[in-house]
Amino acid sequence: MNGYLFTSERLGFRNWKNEDLVPMSELNADEEVMEFFPQTYNLEATKEFIRIMQKNFDEDGFCFYAVDKLADNKFIGFIGLHKVNFDADFTPTQEIGWRLSRSAWNFGYATEGAKRCLEYGFEQLNFNEIYSFTPLQNIRSENVMKKIGMKKEGEFDHPMLEKDSWLKSHLLYKIEKPIIKL
Repeated sequence: MNGYLFTSERLGFRNWKNEDLVPMSELNADEEVMEFFPQTYNLEATKEFIRIMQKNFDEDGFCFYAVDKLADNKFIGFIGLHKVNFDADFTPTQEIGWRLSRSAWNFGYATEGAKRCLEYGFEQLNFNEIYSFTPLQNIRSENVMKKIGMKKEGEFDHPMLEKDSWLKSHLLYKIEKPIIKL
């Protein structure tokens, strides 16, 4: 299985490797990819992000997983699960999130990968609920949330963003662990 923790039809999910630094740094420097973030990330910020993901994986058994296309083993970004501890009505909890290179957009990878990560989170990690959030303006991410079966819980002001940030207002979506009827 090429070192993958799990796969979907077209994607492989794994822990981060040192070789991911350059392609992830390029992704994080892309202004279009990072449109709904306060700024792009430089090489050092990306290195710290990967270090945190590796630490989360080691401590918790999950993170925003590095994702490869299985057809060519090409790294395309991340999709996965992450602990959320900032101060909000719905925290602490875990979120599902994704960030893919532009070359991987419009192929359904975010939806496919997020569905598989939800399945993994509910079945393997035994989560009862998973949240996702994005700035109000990020319609593409909201559409993925809807496609994977999440329901809108409301809106909130992200406490980690500046008070006057145009990204402060966020949509909040949630999905609960399916109840298996015998």
